[in-house]
Amino acid sequence: MLALYPQVATGRQASLPPRRESPEGRWPMSVAKIVSALQICPGGRALDAPPQRDPAPSLQSRCFNVLLRLLPFKKQLASAEAVQAHVHKRALQPASHEPTGLGRGVEVTLTRMGGWPVYYTAPSSGHEGCNYVMFLHGGGFINEIVPAHWRLIGQMTREARVVCVVPIYPLAPRVTAKDVVPATAELLRMLLEDAGPAKVTVVGNSAGAGLALAACQWLRDRGHRQPNLMVLISPAADASVSRPEQVEIAARDPMQDIPGILEAGRLYAGELDVGHPFVSPLNGAFRSLPPMTIFAGTRDLLYPDSVDLAERARAVGVPVELHLLRNQPHNYALMPTPEGRKARAIILRAIA
Repeated sequence: MLALYPQVATGRQASLPPRRESPEGRWPMSVAKIVSALQICPGGRALDAPPQRDPAPSLQSRCFNVLLRLLPFKKQLASAEAVQAHVHKRALQPASHEPTGLGRGVEVTLTRMGGWPVYYTAPSSGHEGCNYVMFLHGGGFINEIVPAHWRLIGQMTREARVVCVVPIYPLAPRVTAKDVVPATAELLRMLLEDAGPAKVTVVGNSAGAGLALAACQWLRDRGHRQPNLMVLISPAADASVSRPEQVEIAARDPMQDIPGILEAGRLYAGELDVGHPFVSPLNGAFRSLPPMTIFAGTRDLLYPDSVDLAERARAVGVPVELHLLRNQPHNYALMPTPEGRKARAIILRAIA
């Protein structure tokens, strides 16, 4: 059984770094610090532009798009060789997955499930009666969880008063989709089983959002309970990046490029075809899935995944709330911009 909130950490709680919080609980506003915490993820399809009534991007958002181009994200995805070099470096120097930036008022515990580290966060004031969130981080399946993820986890825990369950899944190519998807789905099944009547939401960004979708499809195919809601931030749902329109979108994307996304998807696929639903859940069935809240921006070459995903889900009766903003980059919902803050406010209301 998956303990909903372990009472005893496995000897790691005391070693966690001190928590920091910006004034009044707001996210730190240092552009360089926030942007350096973001990550890259594979996937993508292309479809329509957003409605013209969408508000103009804020000044902060426009500045972020300029700054993102100056940082190394896109360079790291410029070629298959660049991705391979990054993966080799991470194999020699693994990144830490310990929480940083959760903020005050958050209690954190570490345990292990199926050999994976699994963190639990809960309000320090107590977790009785709380709802639950399983958070699945992005990073193209080749990058570890980063501070931007922990800041969102801390904000959800503190402001929505939820218990967050955060599996630290192993990265490609050491472990691939054929193992990661069933293991993630099994952790989610155990959480759902133990949660009783409490609300359970799965929140994922980019690669983590694709993993959330694949895990829910796995549960559905085996007759298990579904979570109450999926929140998908810039989902990576198709690792083939196969539509011609994506070449034009990639030229505008300040963070990602097609060759690296293809290579990251290939590494994660392992012995599976990149079109397999474990790798590209856009190719899976959408019937009987939970309601979805999706965030995407049109300067993200993955944004057409979100449009396609929403259309396919709605076609089989799944309720979908799609927040598609023009000129917003990949993972804009994690950024310290007006658009990011509005997206997080929507998430907090949805999971409470």
